[in-house]
Amino acid sequence: MEKQISVVWKGNMAFEAQIDEYKVMMDASPAVGGQHMGPTPKPLLMASMGGCTGMDVVSLAKKMRQEVDTLEIILKGTIAEEHPMKYEAIHMIFQFTGKDLDAEKLQKAVDMSQDKYCGVAATLKDSVKLTYEISIK
Repeated sequence: MEKQISVVWKGNMAFEAQIDEYKVMMDASPAVGGQHMGPTPKPLLMASMGGCTGMDVVSLAKKMRQEVDTLEIILKGTIAEEHPMKYEAIHMIFQFTGKDLDAEKLQKAVDMSQDKYCGVAATLKDSVKLTYEISIK
């Protein structure tokens, strides 16, 4: 399977990605010529990670008969100080709310997402230290 997107320069440091029928603006920080037209690319990578694993976890939790009301995933990235200034580590905190949630089942859902299903995690895991924890409120 092949996936194609288009990224078009919109002037200065801004770029617009066309992903299927959706448009996503990206821009650099003002310190290097950006004009606040969108997020910078690296945080979008973390957002993609959160979305990918979140979709897995919600689906798996439902199959495990967990009544999740909310799931918030907080991602904290550590970026190298020298170029290429890549992510060295990303830590995810999965915060669940819901009725009678089973911590072991939710942990299993997160583990399965990270170890088997999340394509973004699979893409990053050889070059970025990925860690996670769960919290039930």
